Amino acid sequence: MPPESRLDAEGRPQAADRLDDDQYPAYTMGRAAELIGATPGFLRALGESRLISPTRSEGGHRRYSRQQLRRAARARELVDQGTPIEAACRIVRLEDDLEAALRMNEELRREAERPPGGNGERRGD
Repeated sequence: MPPESRLDAEGRPQAADRLDDDQYPAYTMGRAAELIGATPGFLRALGESRLISPTRSEGGHRRYSRQQLRRAARARELVDQGTPIEAACRIVRLEDDLEAALRMNEELRREAERPPGGNGERRGD
């Protein structure tokens, strides 16, 4: 949920805020499959491999977020290239881990370059 989100009377993000939330499970299985050019069975297989974990609606139907659809689409690309689904899921997880590590590394690098005490001096100068 975006940090600036407003909550409704029941403590949920307001509808307009949910539209921008990559984590919000907005897509039904059929729509999700259509968007990534896959079958519902493919999405179920990704769920079984734990690459994505769809939320369940009150009626028990699977619901997918945009973030989950991006992961599913990447897995589909790999499968379309001949990669077994289990290997495709592992590759997507490793790509996500690498991206997170690179982001963290960049944040740490910026933090290390920040002058101590904010006086404009760099460390070691």
